[in-house]
Amino acid sequence: MPQNTTLSTLLEAGTDLVLDGALATELEAHGCDLEDALWSAKVLLEQPHLIKQVHRDYFDAGASVAITASYQATPQGFARRGLSVPESLELVALSVRLADEARQEALAEGSANGPLLVAGSVGPYGAYLADGSEYRGDYTLSAAEFQDFHRPRIAALVEAGADFLACETLPSYAEAEALLALVAEFDVEAWFTFTLRDSGHISDGTPLEQVAALLSAEPRVAAVGINCVPLELVSEALGNLQQASGKPLVAYPNSGESYDAVTKTWGPSQGVQGGGTLAGNAADWRDRGAHLIGGCCRTTPRDIEELAANMTPREPS
Repeated sequence: MPQNTTLSTLLEAGTDLVLDGALATELEAHGCDLEDALWSAKVLLEQPHLIKQVHRDYFDAGASVAITASYQATPQGFARRGLSVPESLELVALSVRLADEARQEALAEGSANGPLLVAGSVGPYGAYLADGSEYRGDYTLSAAEFQDFHRPRIAALVEAGADFLACETLPSYAEAEALLALVAEFDVEAWFTFTLRDSGHISDGTPLEQVAALLSAEPRVAAVGINCVPLELVSEALGNLQQASGKPLVAYPNSGESYDAVTKTWGPSQGVQGGGTLAGNAADWRDRGAHLIGGCCRTTPRDIEELAANMTPREPS
């Protein structure tokens, strides 16, 4: 299933890649009710064809990377629905197959140009808790407990053929350490992206410089960055990471709206540069070292289409 071109190879060649946008927003637009602790993983159980359709919509819009619907797909979460561990891990594998099927169709029909990549989403422990703690990082597990939680899903994603892992929406330095050990254990490429307390710290208060130092020494980490954060934090945070990390950077923030993790509601934008859009900010983010840019919550295929139109190739250095 994976293509011959790896993420690291593309980034080392100076290639910029457009990522997809929000999965949940689009599933809701297709009529899915995501008021559930499983969130988008619920749709793997009930209407998997809609997940494939959303992946296809993003490829058609110009995305080169699809992030699988496994963010909240864990044996522990599916156990609440009475599923066994093997049944749960089959759903994780299904998330990879759906993205790959969308990729193959897009390539076969000529609606997208290769290479197209599938990133296996590895959401944080806080996503399983479904209490907003992926924006706080206020949970404590030992390294072994973190690894026991994440290992089965990572194994299923790798076995199903994900091109690399997207260890994403991470609020915790300790959890990133544990995931880094698993990336080495499975000998798989990954990017690591974090939620932020402010433009200089991830959600648990760890400075971005410390996070960059942790990840810079691991060759399997292809890129480092931020996701599921407000637009207004991105530029300064990327600047801080650019100074501290030798890795390519990745950014896929939320729409310009603001999110309240307690009430789980969205409010008006706080006023951001670049017109409050991904496309309007892309040039600045690229100047700050971002080679992978996309959208997270509340972004749409239209946002990705506009972003892709703005992601012209860089001039040779």
